[in-house]
Amino acid sequence: MVTVMLWGSLAALVEGRTELEVEAKNIRQLLEQLVQKYPALKPAVAKGVSISIDGMIYNDAWFKEISEDNEVYILPRVEGG
Repeated sequence: MVTVMLWGSLAALVEGRTELEVEAKNIRQLLEQLVQKYPALKPAVAKGVSISIDGMIYNDAWFKEISEDNEVYILPRVEGG
């Protein structure tokens, strides 16, 4: 199981929970499992989220592998400007 920390406004979508656990081996599976277990996250995930794995930010890196040893955060999409 991968422990996922929700950042910012995303926690409000799952009743204020900031830590969730899902079974996933990559970012794509992680997001699919989160949306399946917590349907309220679907609009935010569809809009776009950023994934932080051990301090590195990933956007659209669907097959980046993750494990229970990684520190994983999901946050609203980080965009430059």
